Amino acid sequence: MHEPVRSVPRKIWRQSGVSEGLRAVPEETALAITYNGGTYAVMMGTPQDYRDFAYGFSLSEGVVTSIDEIESFEAVEFDDGVELRMWLAGEKAESISARRRQIAGPTGCGLCGIDSISEAVKPAAIVAPGGVFSFDQIMAAMETLSPLQKVNIQTRAVHAAAFWTPADSIIALREDVGRHNALDKLAGALAQAKVDAGQGMVLLTSRVSVEMVQKTAAIGAPLMVSVSAPTALAIRMAEAAGITLAAIARSDGFEVFTHQHRVRQHGVTADASGQEHGHPHIDVA
Repeated sequence: MHEPVRSVPRKIWRQSGVSEGLRAVPEETALAITYNGGTYAVMMGTPQDYRDFAYGFSLSEGVVTSIDEIESFEAVEFDDGVELRMWLAGEKAESISARRRQIAGPTGCGLCGIDSISEAVKPAAIVAPGGVFSFDQIMAAMETLSPLQKVNIQTRAVHAAAFWTPADSIIALREDVGRHNALDKLAGALAQAKVDAGQGMVLLTSRVSVEMVQKTAAIGAPLMVSVSAPTALAIRMAEAAGITLAAIARSDGFEVFTHQHRVRQHGVTADASGQEHGHPHIDVA
């Protein structure tokens, strides 16, 4: 059984002296994505939320356009990793045979197996207009994030991706040693619960690279907020995708780089029509 967190012995060196004890660290294992019996990708990641990861990866990679195209799923654990086995419907099964690639990537690699520049920087999906959000809402959402990061509280070594709505606050949060994996897991959780992502925001604890924007666009969220900074390419991609990109979120505020009209100083309604939308329950973590 692969556990997401393990306790390991270590010797502690401090100016006050030397001591020994246990440290909680995140596990990292090989996660093989397979479709109809063939390997598509092998990623290194945290061994939990397997279905969320498999479904979210399939959506963000464009392997499927809906999780309804996945006929079955099974996670099979081995000593040296986990196979996430999916079977696709007829037409999808044929197309995946043409696209299949065998790739082995480092932790949370977002571009493993990409064999052309154009594929690496392919345009992101264009998100719907979505709602607008106040300064206070964004600050409250980010403040809520940290206490829900169960694995990170133990290890201080994993990334998180979460989804927040005005009606329900954080409705889903997923963690992984790989930032791309965490966002894929979140995408899978939202897809299974059939959440309308157009009325909420994606929250990230990691650097905002172009792949993170592409995955957020695939989810359909109009706003993404991160504690870290974006790259220049990520900013250009967010602008083109219609996503409001806020980053460098700290206790005293944040910076907005694209589509600034969605962020207001004071109170706003839950969406452009002034209606709040409740969402189905998802296990937050």
